[in-house]
Amino acid sequence: MSDEDAERSATRRLPTLDKTPDGAGGTDGVDGMGGATPSGADTAATGTADHDRVRRFRSARRVPAALVALVLLAAAGLLLYDVAAVRANRPAMTWRRWLARELGTRHLDNPWILAPAALAMVLGIWLVVTAVTPGLRQVLPMRPAAPDIRAGLDRAAAALVLRDRAMEVAGVQSVRVAVSRRKAKTHAVSHFRELDEVRADLDTSLGEGLRQLGLAHELRLTVDVRRPKKR
Repeated sequence: MSDEDAERSATRRLPTLDKTPDGAGGTDGVDGMGGATPSGADTAATGTADHDRVRRFRSARRVPAALVALVLLAAAGLLLYDVAAVRANRPAMTWRRWLARELGTRHLDNPWILAPAALAMVLGIWLVVTAVTPGLRQVLPMRPAAPDIRAGLDRAAAALVLRDRAMEVAGVQSVRVAVSRRKAKTHAVSHFRELDEVRADLDTSLGEGLRQLGLAHELRLTVDVRRPKKR
């Protein structure tokens, strides 16, 4: 045995040490007592928990809130001014006297009473729905890359990425992609190759594209392939 062979046999690769979150060193997959630690299981469980906690982005609702605030401010200011005028021994405003007279003479089943009541009910339902729903339907939440970071992808951008991938499939002449909150619908036109083959390639390519988007909630993919219309 030569000196080079002896040196090579006496040389071994040292195990790589990975830092744990608290800064202590430890081998990957082995704990300090020599037992195997379920690092892969912990990572998968953490990813699943983060996936379950991902929620939609909530809209600030600035426009509805500003409109309601302006209407209430104007109504309260006008009513306060009229009450102060009456307290100062001045006659009440014409609209207030007319409103009091109409409410005192018309019955509750009158159309002029039911119409404003229905309008107020519809407006109230709209305000309640606006308050409890998240909004921002165009933004799809993505899987969290870090605990304090939230990311979202616009539905139009996701549709554009999927469209570019679909155009790379052989036989696809044109394609339209529509992405909603739960579905990704693809309508492709193929001018050569068998339609089943093109559809299978689109399923594979677009399915991989959806996984690479990193969305928190997986979209259901539907693919429709047709021949171009004859002119």
